[in-house]
Amino acid sequence: MHAWYVASVFVHILAATTWLGGMLFLVLVVVPWLRSSAHRDAAALIRETGQRFRTVGWVCFGVLVVTGTFQLYVRGVGFGSFVDPVFLGSSAGRVITGKLALFVVTLLLSLVHDFHIGPRATDALARDPTSAEATRWRALASRLGRLNLVLGLLLFGLAVMIVRGVPF
Repeated sequence: MHAWYVASVFVHILAATTWLGGMLFLVLVVVPWLRSSAHRDAAALIRETGQRFRTVGWVCFGVLVVTGTFQLYVRGVGFGSFVDPVFLGSSAGRVITGKLALFVVTLLLSLVHDFHIGPRATDALARDPTSAEATRWRALASRLGRLNLVLGLLLFGLAVMIVRGVPF
């Protein structure tokens, strides 16, 4: 069982870093580069990049759910733990519950960004990059993407606290 647990942790970390690293690359490299110069095909590039990364991101989310659930099971945390006052009163219980709640929020925001706001933004940019509609959708997609990035960083921090303990 220990070998499976270690493999699960490895795959979990790999999926999390792929997801977060991809977001960092988009936010810190691709989008600023597109904004820094006039690219005729900027809308197409961001749409295709977003669609490809969306697939990678959602595969990562699936892997995170499976491996995270397995890791909780191995650690003795089941569904009943989340109604157990002793578990919920412990620092580990609060951090795990907080991480799961934040993960659900991140999934919901990703759904909205990836399947509603992002496609509308790239469609509006493709029609007329200078329009008020394109500006509005792009700004909303950008804010939501950055919020998801911040939530991802918080999830990483909570993961460290689960393993290493709460520092306060």
